[in-house]
Amino acid sequence: MSVKPPFTAVEVRRAASGFYEGHSVEIALLSKGIMVALVIWALVWPSNANSNLGSLNWSLLENFNAFYIIIVGLFVFFLAVVAVLPQTGNRKMGRADEAPEFSNFSWFSMMFGAGLGVGLMVFATAEPLGLWGSNPETVSGAVAPNSQEALTSAYRYTFLHYGFHAWAIYVVTGLSLAYYAYTRDMPLTIRSALTPLLGRYVNGFIGHLVDVLGVVATILGVSVTIGFGVSQFIDGVYAITGAGWLMDMSADVPKPGTVGLIAGLLCIMGLSIVSAVSGVGRGVKYLSNLNLVLSLILLFTFVLFGSFLFAMTTYATAFVDYLLHFLSLSFGAYGPQSSEAFAMALPEAAEPLAQELIGGATNAWGSYEGFKAGLDGAAAELDEASLSAAYAAGEQGRQFGWQAGWTTFYWAWWIAFSPFVGLFLARISRGRTVREFILGCVFAPAMVCFAWMTILGATAIDMELTGGANGAIIGASNTNKLFVTLGQMIDGGMLSALTVMCVVLIMTFLVTSADSGILVMNTIMSGGDQNIGNKHKIVWGVILTAVIGTLLVAGKTNSGADPMEALKSAMIIGALPFTMVMGLMMISLAKALYRDSARNRGEDGPGAAAE
Repeated sequence: MSVKPPFTAVEVRRAASGFYEGHSVEIALLSKGIMVALVIWALVWPSNANSNLGSLNWSLLENFNAFYIIIVGLFVFFLAVVAVLPQTGNRKMGRADEAPEFSNFSWFSMMFGAGLGVGLMVFATAEPLGLWGSNPETVSGAVAPNSQEALTSAYRYTFLHYGFHAWAIYVVTGLSLAYYAYTRDMPLTIRSALTPLLGRYVNGFIGHLVDVLGVVATILGVSVTIGFGVSQFIDGVYAITGAGWLMDMSADVPKPGTVGLIAGLLCIMGLSIVSAVSGVGRGVKYLSNLNLVLSLILLFTFVLFGSFLFAMTTYATAFVDYLLHFLSLSFGAYGPQSSEAFAMALPEAAEPLAQELIGGATNAWGSYEGFKAGLDGAAAELDEASLSAAYAAGEQGRQFGWQAGWTTFYWAWWIAFSPFVGLFLARISRGRTVREFILGCVFAPAMVCFAWMTILGATAIDMELTGGANGAIIGASNTNKLFVTLGQMIDGGMLSALTVMCVVLIMTFLVTSADSGILVMNTIMSGGDQNIGNKHKIVWGVILTAVIGTLLVAGKTNSGADPMEALKSAMIIGALPFTMVMGLMMISLAKALYRDSARNRGEDGPGAAAE
């Protein structure tokens, strides 16, 4: 008996007339309702929004940290199996005789720009430097922070956060959308990826909910990206103009102030909306070419004037170390440490003082010396052996705090960004095989990310190791580390020219990210139709601006607070439901690939009636 044909009759009911003509009213109203409620909450009660988002975020991390870590590890190994198996890897996404729409070079350039862009500008130096001072090896006390010995572990986790795992997140979404769109002629929208599991139910409320979760995740993922980018944009403008009104001068080092962040946001989002409604976005290929040229100029500046030999040596040793630890990095998840477990691990002399010791001993961002310095009373009178044992007893808590604050934050960010990037990758990959898609969108861009992070980041680390920077780069804010590193390498007119170039590069990356995000949100709400009216682009541009602006203000309600905190908390919260959707996408895709292989063989597989 032949295998039953798959369900492909996905229908997104769209309004025939009125303001929402061509759009799903249900998806639009649900998405806007959630975002408007968030904006009003952050605008009217900013302190309440900031504190409650932070509390909910931490509560979710305590319960779902391991879920985030393990499911991303599963994504990587699932894609590896799909690529290796001939019956799945050789399947073409399109007609058997269909050639790819874009050349390999153009395909790679577009996927690279969509997947990273601003992230590489902000974190090329900040990520390796941050992990050089704080990673699981330094948290455990195995190596000293900011030392030569900490370099390998710093890059182990840099490669983790920007390597195969990160791109696998994008590809699970992108491959699901591309496979159904090009092999089954289904709409390029999120709900299509769940048809093997849900069948006709995707045409009802469940389908609307899945698409809404994709829209909300996209908004929050793009918001965090733009938030970081705007902060770096203002740092660059300040470096060029010296306009102090843009900065918060009360901190130890100048950081973008609330006024500067809002001014930069309005500038970037204004340009993005103009780009979206004027059709300038159709020339994204030319803008991408400009970005690529400017990026190469920046990269070769570091090759010529930076520590290139040190960087390449670091690249080679770090990549081998990354592969050796690949399995533990993929599935080594930590849970929170309870006060009871901590007390039981203490030596007898310290056990009565468990409550006084647990805070410092489980603080992932502190140090042993800081732990001792923070004690008072009877706890401060404990002998060195008892204090050392007490600090060791809190290692699980420190490892959990570090993993939740670094790795899980990144996984949530990539997951929130994946509807946007995944849909774009699907759009440009028609005519390619499943194996080409996986290798081209996971392996190739990850290797370039590794090179970018080592050439720029290792130069900054080498300057600190040799004493040339004298702590200036480490002491700078994350978004200013790139500019400070440039200032340590070169000076004069060349420094001014490169700073201006970097500001232009950041601005164009931001404009294209926001513009593309607006288009993706509207594409989801129109059931995969990319021909959308300008009024909806404007509305969603305004909503995106309001979400970022109000959450930046909410995050800055406490003096000295990081304005990005509320945005990051909202993003991690919003990404969790879509993470579960992605898990179902993976299962659905496995079923679809298996069943399609069975159909090709004319065999009947188990569960034939289910699809």
